[in-house]
Amino acid sequence: MTTPISINFIESDIDTIATLTGKLAVLVSPDGKIDTLARRVNRLTKGAIARFAESDAFAKLENGAGVALAYPAGMACEGVMVVKLPKRPSVVEARKAGATMAIYKGTGALSVLAASNPKAADISYGLALRAYAFIAHKTTETDEIQSAAMMVTNPEGVAAEAGPMAALAEGVFFTRDLVNEPSNILTTNDFAARLAAMQEIGLEVEILEEAELAKLGMRTLLAVGQGSSSPSKVVVMRWNGGGDEAPFALVGKGVVFDTGGISIKPSAGMEDMTMDMGGAGVVSGVMRALALRGAKANVVGVVGLVENMPDGDAMRPGDVVRSMKGDTIEINNTDAEGRLVLADILWYTQERFNPVGMIDLATLTGAIIVGLGHEKAGVFSNNDKLCGDFLKAAEAENEGAWRMPLSPAYDKLLKSRTADMKNSCGRPAGASTAAQFLQRFVKEDTPWIHLDIAGVALLTGDSDLAPKGATGWGVRALDRLIRDKFEG
Repeated sequence: MTTPISINFIESDIDTIATLTGKLAVLVSPDGKIDTLARRVNRLTKGAIARFAESDAFAKLENGAGVALAYPAGMACEGVMVVKLPKRPSVVEARKAGATMAIYKGTGALSVLAASNPKAADISYGLALRAYAFIAHKTTETDEIQSAAMMVTNPEGVAAEAGPMAALAEGVFFTRDLVNEPSNILTTNDFAARLAAMQEIGLEVEILEEAELAKLGMRTLLAVGQGSSSPSKVVVMRWNGGGDEAPFALVGKGVVFDTGGISIKPSAGMEDMTMDMGGAGVVSGVMRALALRGAKANVVGVVGLVENMPDGDAMRPGDVVRSMKGDTIEINNTDAEGRLVLADILWYTQERFNPVGMIDLATLTGAIIVGLGHEKAGVFSNNDKLCGDFLKAAEAENEGAWRMPLSPAYDKLLKSRTADMKNSCGRPAGASTAAQFLQRFVKEDTPWIHLDIAGVALLTGDSDLAPKGATGWGVRALDRLIRDKFEG
C-alpha cells in the first residue's frame, strides 16, 4: 500500500561525488564545520557550502532542518541540500534530518553524504518514515520503488544498526496503511485476513468468529456490530520469543467505521471515522515489528473488529447488555461504542493469558482532543511503574503522551438506574470517565495503561516523521517499551 523506499549504504567515495545525479544532501555542523565529503562538494561548487554555513539563514536553522541550493555549478546533480546537524546529534535530531531529506527528495533519487556521522542509521530511519506515501487508490501515482543512497565510512556497520529500524519502519507503515484505508476496503473480513497473513513472518494468529464470541459471552462487543453486515471478529496475535514466561498484552479497538449507530454522528467529518480502528492498527503494527526483528519477548496482541452501523438490528439507547465479565451495562449512547468493544476483550485477554502487564489503545474520545489537542495521547494507568516506563519510552521516541487522571470520584458518574453502569457520562471529564469505565474490566493485580489516541492517530497536516494522514503513533514507543523492559 505504501510507496516503498530502498536505502543503500555505500562506501564513501570522494571521486564519484561530481558525477552523482538526482539530489544530494550534505551535513554541516552548527559551528559551520563540514566533513570530508561536504568539503568535496564545497570545492566543486566554488565555496557555496561554506558561504551558506556562514550566513544568517544557516544560523537561524534548527538542528535537523536544511536549505536547498538548486543546480550547483560544477556538479551533475540537480540540487544540494545543506542540512544543519551536530557531529554527534541526538536521535531526534538525526531522524528529523532524515525527514528533511525525504521531503527534499520528493519522488526522485537522493544521495546522502553522511561520512562518519554516528547517527547515520537514525538519519536513514527518519528518511524512510517521512518518505511514506499512501497511493493504493491513486491511479496517476507511480508505484516505482524509490531509492536513496547513503555514503558512509562503515556501510556494513551502519546497515547492521539500521536493520531493526527497518523492521520497525515496516510495522509503522503497516499501521499507517490500515488507518489510511477506506472502510469499503478495510472491512472486518479484510482486516482479519491481513492479520492472518502475518503467520508468514512467524506470528501465531487466531480469528474468533461471532459464534465463538457469543459462546464466550462477549455480548458488549457483539452489540456494537449487530447493526452491520460485516461480521464482528476478535483476532489474537501471539509472538513467543521470550521463553515460558507470561506475555505482555496489547489490546486494540478496531471499529472499522463508526457512524455513531442510532446515536448518529453529524455528517460533517464523518468520513474521518475510517480511522476509528486506529488502536487495533497500532497493535497490529507493533506485532509485525516484533516478529520482523525477532524480539526476545512474549507478547500477545488482541484486537476487536466491528463496524458500528444503524439498521433495524442495531443496539438502541436504553438497551442493557451483559459483558463477558458479567457486569450489566446500560447503553445510553451508541456512539460510545469503543469502550464496549474493549470491555470484553480486556477481560478475555486477562482470563486467557494472565499477562504481566496490559496496554489498550483506542481512538476513544473527542474529549481527549479538547484536552490535549493533536500533540499528545492521553495516558491513564493503575500502575505508576508501568506508566512511568511507557512515558519514558514515548519521550525517547518523541511520541507525545501525557498522563491523565483516574479517580473513584468519576465512578458516581457511571451509575445507571437500570444496570450496573452506563456506557457514557456526557461531556464533563469525558476522557477520564471513559477510562474509569474501562478500569472496571481490569483486574486489580494487572498493571494496565489505557491510551486514548483519538488526537494523534490521524492528522490533517504533516508531522515531523509522517505526511498528513495516519501517523502510526505508538508503534515506536510500544516497541521501545518492550525492548527496554520485557526483553531478556
